Amino acid sequence: MVGFIDEWWLRLFIGLLGSGLAAAAAYRARALSGSGAWSALAMGTGFVTFGEPVWFGVLIAFFISSTFWSKWKRHTRSKRDAEAKYAKGGRRDAGQVWANGGAGLVLCVLHALFPHDGWLLAYIGVMASVNADTWATEIGALSRSVPRSIVSGKQVPTGTSGGITPLGSAAALGGAAFIGAVSALLLAIPQPGEAAAGLSGVAAAGLIAAAAAAGLAGAFADSLLGATGQAMYRCQVCGSETERVSHCGSPTRHIRGFAALDNDRVNLLSSLLAGLLAFAIGQFL
Repeated sequence: MVGFIDEWWLRLFIGLLGSGLAAAAAYRARALSGSGAWSALAMGTGFVTFGEPVWFGVLIAFFISSTFWSKWKRHTRSKRDAEAKYAKGGRRDAGQVWANGGAGLVLCVLHALFPHDGWLLAYIGVMASVNADTWATEIGALSRSVPRSIVSGKQVPTGTSGGITPLGSAAALGGAAFIGAVSALLLAIPQPGEAAAGLSGVAAAGLIAAAAAAGLAGAFADSLLGATGQAMYRCQVCGSETERVSHCGSPTRHIRGFAALDNDRVNLLSSLLAGLLAFAIGQFL
């Protein structure tokens, strides 16, 4: 396994220490729930143990940027209205942590066991997609324009699954490109034993473009799945449509979509699609 530290036990120790401190800080900041913190500890340790800096660096960039936007103007009315319909709140639990980073960890381990640039390209696509979706959700909720259904084009209430806005779409593109830029920066830094940086300006631009395209596609796939296949419910108290199985203190009624297809699984499926697309685009870079 190639890496900046060859001794696996030392990488494991550093991963446990660094991830433990980060997970504890995120828990105290109410960015992670208890289950989310333990999952982040396990995931971060895995990335540090099996991956080079670009692997866990991209993960950190995703978590910091997505947490920032989750907290940004969190108490505005538009964000409160949107979040009331989401299945989960601002504190990420184990399901959200693994839905966003689980596929990436599998790719990281595969790259350690069977080194190939394709694993890394797919990982960048996966993370570009989950970051694009998070930025679109958090920033898009602040849009002054009414969301429109990605399927019908009709106006839908803020927070409706499958609803998109120009601001949210621009945020998705920015979030995906951000992951590409972080990846390019990390890959351009010479590793111990290397004489010079291994990524040219042209290659960096291509990587950013690939991440932007794959991540944006993943975000739109997420919206499409959210509008068509994701399980949605109707509150029997206030009548609003929601992703939650309970609302206003009462059980909700299932109105459409597959009961097994919740928001976490939608995120996972759309990110896998983005990973495949990034891998395919990478063959032409």
